[in-house]
Amino acid sequence: MENVREEPQLPTARGPLSAAVGSYLLGTGPLPRSEEVAAASPYGDDLQLALYQCYELHYRGFAGVSAGLEWDPGLLRTRAALEDRFLSALRADTPVHDSVADAVGALLVEPVDGKGVSHFLRDEGELWHLREYAAQRSLYHLKEADPHAWVLPRLWGRAKAAMAAVEFDEYGGGRADRVHARLFADLMTDLGLDTTYGRHLEAASAECLATVNMMSLFGLHRALRGALVGHFAAVEITSSPGSRRLAEAMRRTGAGPAAEHFYDEHVEADAVHEQIVRHEVIDGLLEQEPQLAADVVFGIDATGYLEDRFADRLLADWRAGRSSLRTPLAGVSPEPSGTSHIS
Repeated sequence: MENVREEPQLPTARGPLSAAVGSYLLGTGPLPRSEEVAAASPYGDDLQLALYQCYELHYRGFAGVSAGLEWDPGLLRTRAALEDRFLSALRADTPVHDSVADAVGALLVEPVDGKGVSHFLRDEGELWHLREYAAQRSLYHLKEADPHAWVLPRLWGRAKAAMAAVEFDEYGGGRADRVHARLFADLMTDLGLDTTYGRHLEAASAECLATVNMMSLFGLHRALRGALVGHFAAVEITSSPGSRRLAEAMRRTGAGPAAEHFYDEHVEADAVHEQIVRHEVIDGLLEQEPQLAADVVFGIDATGYLEDRFADRLLADWRAGRSSLRTPLAGVSPEPSGTSHIS
């Protein structure tokens, strides 16, 4: 199914920060004060949604919001304050490895008794779990590879060429029907989900928003190019085994051929991408800019930290028999037997 090209609706506010940013985008109110930003929870719904709203102006924007606000000086100052609150917490809270080799080595080790989200979905997940997972992941996958494309002008030589090669694959190798965002929309169709870009923002948890915001944060700042490369390495290195488990989950539950194909495609493609990212993107970058090694490590480990927080949220809700979503998914069934997790 074609992913309809339209601007998403502004989401419902989750607190004073996101309410103020939303009002400013519509021209109906002022931006939040700096002291409000400083007092907000860095991983909470309100700050993460406010930051997501700021970043989305660099992608498709929102219905009724002027495209000219993308570079509005006041909004950029607010975005910088939100970013500082988020990034400072992320730097303080992320346990980091001593070297790039150690960080990459840890990614290459698959635990024997894995207990993550992909393991849960493979072994015991039901269709409603898969739908919830896909709905939240759609905030990234319907713009898959776009946050990473920001880094291309910040690289050169081996790193640039290799990164561009991987991105070319993500964008379907020149074929519109193979663009990974399109393949994910087809997966969503198999699962009975609305494929409209941004439609599931209301339902997504703060933990999910943080994983997507981190990509935009790293991608939009040249100073964080090393962290973006580290993040990208973490995604590509861990994708193939995780995608294999998710493909098995889709087959076991009868999700549909497109749902299976999306993850089967990533098993094969990302096994190749892992080698390119490790030996060409990372090595090429550090050959030219060895001072960025600590940033690469931070990007790898921050990705793991936020993904673990998201996984903990999903598994806690699912194991308790309740939805992980803030709002119910429309038009899908079966629903979980427990109560919805509305926060």
